[in-house]
Amino acid sequence: MNAQTDDWDFVWVGADLATMRQGAGAYGALRDAALAVKGERIAWIGSSVDARSRLATRAAPSFDASGLWMTPGFIDCHTHLVYGGSRAGEFEQRLLGASYEQIARSGGGIQSTVDATRTATDEALLASAVTRARALSAEGVTTMEIKSGYGLDLDSEARMLRLARDIAGRVPLSVRTTYLGLHALPREFAQNRQGFVDRVSGPWLDAIAAAGLADAVDAFCESIGFSARETEQFLLAAQARQLPIHLHAGQLSDLGAAQLAARFHALSADHLEYMDEDGAKALAAAGTVAVMLPGAYYTLRQTSPPPVALLRQAGVEMAVATDNNPGTSPCTSMLLMLNMACTLFRLTAEEALMGVTRVAARALGVLGDRGTLEVGKRADLALWRIGQPAELCYAMGANPCAGVVHGGIAVR
Repeated sequence: MNAQTDDWDFVWVGADLATMRQGAGAYGALRDAALAVKGERIAWIGSSVDARSRLATRAAPSFDASGLWMTPGFIDCHTHLVYGGSRAGEFEQRLLGASYEQIARSGGGIQSTVDATRTATDEALLASAVTRARALSAEGVTTMEIKSGYGLDLDSEARMLRLARDIAGRVPLSVRTTYLGLHALPREFAQNRQGFVDRVSGPWLDAIAAAGLADAVDAFCESIGFSARETEQFLLAAQARQLPIHLHAGQLSDLGAAQLAARFHALSADHLEYMDEDGAKALAAAGTVAVMLPGAYYTLRQTSPPPVALLRQAGVEMAVATDNNPGTSPCTSMLLMLNMACTLFRLTAEEALMGVTRVAARALGVLGDRGTLEVGKRADLALWRIGQPAELCYAMGANPCAGVVHGGIAVR
């Protein structure tokens, strides 16, 4: 798809490109390069010399990007962006020594956010979510995944998914929605746990699938969440409906959730602070992406990081995401997550950047369309005032973003 110059809508000239293409050298870097866009797609990539030669004889708007680096637009592949209320009080409790599990078992945690979300108006939920999405967009995010899971009844879950989709009409980014059916046990089912799992896996899943509200499903397989057996029931139901799968796995304990994710060929297994070698091998065999969530690890002051060395050894690709949520990762900075992934989990800078571009696209099942700078892919791009790509992982509290392009349209 090397389009003729007169087919270009515009072209950047002089940029250094971190294409993030696999097997294309460090960062897939192209120095003093040019990139042209036609419609929503990347139409041409080449040298600045070649681009200027073509532009000398054919008209196409061009922009001098000398001194800037260009990357694919960032992809935040794990968020809980739509929710009501705040859990700053729980933050204070943890500072005084309470654990996440203690807070959850005493009626706080996810259930407190469920209460706030159910009572919030659509307008309030959307307004707060849009504010968070805009902060992420300002740091180069052009695609994000948004989970439900703070409704815990059919109407509330469906409302969350609809509002998540509405965000894309208010902030220039693409949204993928995930039905997090098994997140916590709502109070009204305290004495009927199996009844809740049956509803989530049956009529509620049917209704959400029929309405086309979810691109995938997810579950919290954990000691304070749902057992492997309960999770399996839900995943079997999703598989029967041909819905892709994500799984919260091994955040607080090892219940074999990584192996369970692998059995269902999940797109991703997320968290993985507690996982053994067998789990890593299973993920590798299934082609499942491991999603690193350093914001939650940091907030909960955990001391057992994901076994990155095991994942590398097994050949499991690692994505990085914000896990934006009110309880354990109230973070709207992808750049901070890049730094934490390197400093807390010991990812290399290139691994971390791959984790918010190419590998994050794999984790959402959209790598054929975005995640790298390649001809034919969506023109989702970010421009940076940096001297080398590692600076995006290095600096804390800085935002060197010089521009964002979403679907061929400059939005910042």
